[in-house]
Amino acid sequence: MEFTADIGLEVHVQLKTKSKMFTRAPYYYGAEPNTLTDPVVLALPGVLPVMNKEAVRKTVLLGLLCKCKIAERCKWDRKNYFYPDSPKNYQLSQYDQPICEGGEVEIEMLGASRNVMGDHRMVELTRIHLEEDVGKLTHFANDSLVDYNRAGAPLCEIVTEPDMHNADEVFAFLTALRNNILAAGLSDCDMEKGQMRCDANISVRPKGQKELGVKVELKNMNTISGVRNAVAYEIKRQIHAVTSGETIYQQTRRWDPTTQVTTKMRDKEESHDYRYFPEPDLMPVTIGQEQLDVLAKELPELPFDRQRRFMEQMDLPYTVTSVLCPDKELADFFEEALEDTKGKVAPKAVANIIANDLLRELSGGKEEGRLPLSDCKLTPAHIAELTLLIEDGVITKHIAKDVFIDMYATGKMPSTLVEEKGLQAEDNADELEAIIREVAADSKHEKAISEFKEGNKKAINSLIGPIMKATQGKADPRKIQELLAKVLG
Repeated sequence: MEFTADIGLEVHVQLKTKSKMFTRAPYYYGAEPNTLTDPVVLALPGVLPVMNKEAVRKTVLLGLLCKCKIAERCKWDRKNYFYPDSPKNYQLSQYDQPICEGGEVEIEMLGASRNVMGDHRMVELTRIHLEEDVGKLTHFANDSLVDYNRAGAPLCEIVTEPDMHNADEVFAFLTALRNNILAAGLSDCDMEKGQMRCDANISVRPKGQKELGVKVELKNMNTISGVRNAVAYEIKRQIHAVTSGETIYQQTRRWDPTTQVTTKMRDKEESHDYRYFPEPDLMPVTIGQEQLDVLAKELPELPFDRQRRFMEQMDLPYTVTSVLCPDKELADFFEEALEDTKGKVAPKAVANIIANDLLRELSGGKEEGRLPLSDCKLTPAHIAELTLLIEDGVITKHIAKDVFIDMYATGKMPSTLVEEKGLQAEDNADELEAIIREVAADSKHEKAISEFKEGNKKAINSLIGPIMKATQGKADPRKIQELLAKVLG
């Protein structure tokens, strides 16, 4: 029997604001435990919440980014449950009137190979609502410690429809959503710091059956690849259970990245278990069309839209755009460098240096992880000047490789390095012609020269390497080809 998996995600994104959701208490990552609290966070008697306007603004921006319908009126609700990381024993959230409804996120599926663009499609959203975060529990063998620094931080929950059907689609969705949010500057989305967290709801059904199966929720996943692995495992587990005659129960399960299996935590709660009711201490929020029109002007170009522009208008290959466009800082760096060339250099020449040389140095040879671009000594002006030196024939591409390494290490402008080390291309035509004649006279090149004279123009390319070596890489390959053709008739 063949099965279809149905997967919906609940993605929690911590918004980048200076203060918490319902109080002026500050929030940032890395503070000493329990130092970013106040009477509101700790739910002391007599305190009242005050809404964070910036958090609402950024949630609306996220909704516009995801093409959601923004509610004209939304309200706050109390979600009641007891847990040590929630001092109030309830969470201020949104139940039946969320701030954003519907929406979609564009994803790209895996291509036939790494260098081939995959199919694109939209994943439908159910809603985006705004709530406050809870504290952080650290468990030990015999006790647990709670840090309330995170409690009360503004948190967006993005809820999808059960619109994904395999682990690769889940990975593509989380990657695309994260890139969109980073492009808009709404959050840093660092999963290791808890700024982006994900729960997955998974069910399986016989292929062709319209009714969804019983869903199981997965928690405790702190990397995008971890979510993919957990979803892939759970799909296999549920299919095996069904085919073995077992009953799937609605429950919450924990993912163990060490053993790569899921285990039961508890039976899954229903919404009525939380006894939602309207928050009496907060007024509803109304959002007018004029405010939406103003916020819409702040929306950035989304990574996939930028990628299409680079490919269509600049003729950049997918292999390069798929590296540049997911990283807004890198794509901005490229466009500024290209602008600095004032149209004298092809976009592909600028993009190749950034995508190949710059990223190679930033990664330091590591397959994963690299230095932030902001920690680099180079500016777009460095890249622009280097490409202009190549374009004007001042240095060769071969020499440019060495100049880039020195430029990256020292932060000196490329023209300064070229002048200091005397790396200018050889422009003495007579001297270069003498070297070419000497190389051409070598008997091992007779076959290539003969083929060239018979009409194979590419045959003499085998001579360029030895000539470049004889000139210590300073000869312009274009000049070499020109003089070769002259010498060989």
